Amino acid sequence: MKRRSFVLAGLGTGGLLAAVGLRPGDHGQPHDAYFQALNRELKANGPMRPALLIDLDRLDQNIEVVRQFLERSGKHLRLVEKSLPAPDLLRYIGERIGTRRLMSFHQPFLNHDAQAFPESDILLGKPLPVRSAQLFYQQHRGPFDPSRQLQWLIDTSERLAQYLALAQGVGTRLRINIELDVGLHRGGIAEAQALAPLLQLIADNPQHLEFAGFMGYDPFVGMNLPELLGTPEELLAKVMAHYQRCVDFTRQHFPALWHEGLTLNTAGSPSYSAHERESLSSEVSIGTGLLKPSHYDLPSLAGHVPAVYIATPVLKRTGALRLPGLDDKSRLLSWWDVNQRETFFVYGGNWLADFASPAGLQLSGLFGRSSNQELVNASPAVGLGVDDQIFLRPTQSEAVLLQFGDLLAVRGGRIVERWPVYQES
Repeated sequence: MKRRSFVLAGLGTGGLLAAVGLRPGDHGQPHDAYFQALNRELKANGPMRPALLIDLDRLDQNIEVVRQFLERSGKHLRLVEKSLPAPDLLRYIGERIGTRRLMSFHQPFLNHDAQAFPESDILLGKPLPVRSAQLFYQQHRGPFDPSRQLQWLIDTSERLAQYLALAQGVGTRLRINIELDVGLHRGGIAEAQALAPLLQLIADNPQHLEFAGFMGYDPFVGMNLPELLGTPEELLAKVMAHYQRCVDFTRQHFPALWHEGLTLNTAGSPSYSAHERESLSSEVSIGTGLLKPSHYDLPSLAGHVPAVYIATPVLKRTGALRLPGLDDKSRLLSWWDVNQRETFFVYGGNWLADFASPAGLQLSGLFGRSSNQELVNASPAVGLGVDDQIFLRPTQSEAVLLQFGDLLAVRGGRIVERWPVYQES
């Protein structure tokens, strides 16, 4: 009885109602006003399958936070396409902030970008195999001019030599942005002197290669690392010191390659706000932070609000948890734990996501996970019925947004747009 008493003591009002036998529907709605409005809308007008919601009112708040940062810092914004993988979503943000700069990470998406945004400036966010670059040129159609509007990211002199051979074979000129290892240690130039062979190769082949700038990605600056590793201010100082050394080396040893129009890219969603006062970089990259999934609940993004949710309907409500093999003996589990007295099977599941609403939902470690019909347990106090929606908050964006078909853009609790996502992943 001690275990049962302990559980009841921590339940709060809703759990106590369940413990004395009240059933769903006896005490109001399962969601707060925000999620209840979405629940009603999805039951009336939604697809009644797993869906990905973008809350435009909340997205607008995040856009405004970023816009004010850009005004204060004087920097440009490059939107990270992999984190916002729907052309209409990118267009919505780009038009409100006033940017045509994109960062792409995937060759099929790059070809889509070139067609969907023919006036954009695109920087690759990771070095692609030269075969991927070759496929881009083979598949490219439309007015987008890669020789002016596209920057390939290069991390080693060996890869640059491969790209030079590609440029010679295709008969074009490639704009080359060099990746700097500013502390993430995921590749790139770690010492300024190591720039020499890359810059020399560019200088020796002006008909096929053009130096376009640097990219230094530093998300760790805003990611709550142990202070033993350095405060955000100390980490940023190290990042910018290395960046400055690379700039100084280039200007001193290859002055003919340097000009004011170079792209000096830095930051990411967790760290962009730290760059407000440094004047070396010309632009920051932001993607996931505009939607703020749960892994981006960081002090550096305290001004942002969650703007993305998964919604999925309850297919079945089967009462207290029953396990294969235990059958009716399973009732001991629900006697022991009030939070196993209701079982719901939902449409789909096993996503990179955390439960958001209603409160009190939990997965069963005994039953296991399912991508088809996930079992979810709760107290009867949650008040869910068949066809009600449950809401989850993704932990990240790029691995999740492509799983649900069209994104549902909602405003004021109503579906206002359906936005197709990129098709090839």
